Amino acid sequence: MNKLRYPPIAPAVPHLLHGGDYNPEQWRKTPAIWDEDIRLMKLSGCNAMSVGIFAWAAPEPNEGEFDFSWLDTIMDKFADNGIYAVLATPSAARPAWMSRKYPEVLRVDANRIRILHGIRHNHCYTSPVYREKCRIINAKLAERYKNHPALILWHVSNEYSGECHCELCQEAFRDWLRQRYDQDLEKLNHAWWTAFWSHTFSDWSQIESPAPHGERHLPAMVLDWKRFVTDQTLDFFKHEIQPLRELTPRVPVTTNFMGTYPGLNYWKFAEFLDVISWDSYPPWGTMEISDWELASRHSFLHDINRSLKNGKPFMLMESTPSVTNGMHVARLKRPGLHLTASLLAIAHGSDTVQYFQWRKSRGGWEKFHGAVVDHCGNEHTRVFRDVAEVGNALKKLDMVVGMQVPAEVAIIYDWENRWAIDSASGPRQEQKHYEETCIRHHRVFWKSGIPTDVISMDCDFSKYKFLIAPMLYMLRPGVAERIAAFVKNGGTFVTTYWSGIVDETDLCFLGGFPGPLRELLGIWSEELDVLNDGETRSVLAAGQNSLNLTGDYKAHIFCDLIHAETAEVLATYEDDFYAGFPALTRNRYGKEWAFYIASRNEDAFLDLFYSKIISELAIKKTLDAVLPEGVTAQVRTDGEQKVVFVLNFTQEPKTIGVGSPVFQNILNDDTITGTFELPPWGCVVLKE
Repeated sequence: MNKLRYPPIAPAVPHLLHGGDYNPEQWRKTPAIWDEDIRLMKLSGCNAMSVGIFAWAAPEPNEGEFDFSWLDTIMDKFADNGIYAVLATPSAARPAWMSRKYPEVLRVDANRIRILHGIRHNHCYTSPVYREKCRIINAKLAERYKNHPALILWHVSNEYSGECHCELCQEAFRDWLRQRYDQDLEKLNHAWWTAFWSHTFSDWSQIESPAPHGERHLPAMVLDWKRFVTDQTLDFFKHEIQPLRELTPRVPVTTNFMGTYPGLNYWKFAEFLDVISWDSYPPWGTMEISDWELASRHSFLHDINRSLKNGKPFMLMESTPSVTNGMHVARLKRPGLHLTASLLAIAHGSDTVQYFQWRKSRGGWEKFHGAVVDHCGNEHTRVFRDVAEVGNALKKLDMVVGMQVPAEVAIIYDWENRWAIDSASGPRQEQKHYEETCIRHHRVFWKSGIPTDVISMDCDFSKYKFLIAPMLYMLRPGVAERIAAFVKNGGTFVTTYWSGIVDETDLCFLGGFPGPLRELLGIWSEELDVLNDGETRSVLAAGQNSLNLTGDYKAHIFCDLIHAETAEVLATYEDDFYAGFPALTRNRYGKEWAFYIASRNEDAFLDLFYSKIISELAIKKTLDAVLPEGVTAQVRTDGEQKVVFVLNFTQEPKTIGVGSPVFQNILNDDTITGTFELPPWGCVVLKE
């Protein structure tokens, strides 16, 4: 097998998967609908269905009473019709009998009030009772279906989220802290800097989780609580999968993530999953952001999920074929957009396109959420035709299965760094926008058709040419040294204002910012000016600078006042008392350069700056072409063959020039050379 091609997500299915969340338990009183669903699945080109999510009350209507007859029927119908099952464990929605008999399974909010039964994702991850009940139902499922021909994947729970502050979790938090700080309370007091406001602890029992009516002004404690929540959720997940691993060792395991959901550090989960999956719901047609910018934002999220397992293809576990009922304005997808948005996920490394939901519910919270099959119950809808079009396209793209996305560029987006920035009291309470800043830096490469990984600060940097770390506020031990080694050995590095400020326990570095990055960057950050909303400062490219930058640009929100120590000044501020201070520098360190962007600048600045470095480093573009605004080109390859996705996320036709190579559009077998036109929301998939 070629070194750049992974095996299929499900070894028995060498195809792209297409399907969605299917809830047959809602239709047990009308089983004729099950047969109609099978007919429609085949008609739409759907070959994989997630089943059993939130279904606990159906297989176990009362404690210890199990009825799998309905699920047996569905699994058999799948197998008889060439459809595969992504079988879920039901822990995300607990049955009412359990809440009433075992109230300890109910989550306690930060205000220390125990919730009532209802909604979902509402359980205590520490509760021994809940863990045991999950083990029993999961073992029952695994034992019953371990040899079923339809089973190809385990879908564990659903969108893990939330936290519990019950006494069980409080004691678990204290145990976690004891382990983290080597049973040394003084070590914890120092790390949390508890001498501030006389918050010093003299006994472990005095420590509680953050609360709106209690301790919430120790940033290091808030940071450790978030770390604990991730670790405790992960421990619960590992407990959930134990019977699955024992009884079905060859069936892969996944759980669906939620982009950059701030409550969990997904990097901690990655090694325990066989495949990464996530749920993508762009609010197409919003007035706040253009659709092409929205596409670039979700490409950033696709790239995170691909990077979580070092480039291994991921699963688009949920998307909507039409509307998302939870949006402020639930707009319809425009004609053509569904295919292009689905192929965007494939282009960035997904080997699936799946939906929530297959058939609209008659009642409940999501009865107006988009679905493949509407309340009319047939195939005679625009949405069904759009889904069938995707099914058709995916059948033609089997050659893509397992292909990698070859990235020479990586951007660091780090969950713990985000937590630390968000909990810091300053330099502004709003518009810190760490995630948004990372997305804006990533967008430059998306617009240029340059594949980009999105990684944590603990990942291996050595395989990249170019590493970018916007707002690297926190530096965990060894990270600065690894970045320095990366540059010394020939990599190029960019970071920005508000970097190198604190260590892993949120203690400020002494001796001058940017702390351990100071020598690498060749600058000293003396002060950080923060601007009011709407205020700007001018940044002017220095004359005869070595990067050949030109022009005058607007900075907003953050203006770092720095001194060049060994760095070359590429741009300066033009106004205010810091006129003439460096605004952009680069410093030679070993074989390559480390850049420091001192201000938050308009996109035109980022476009120019990165275009110069792209050219200087000869970073490969997917197409040797200038892409019009709103169009991206992404590539997947096995090292021999390349498949190029060219996607238009605007409502205007766009013309693209590809020069002399001759391409075939896999979707319709057309030959393309020279120039071609993409219709509004149009796409082509090319191979030479």
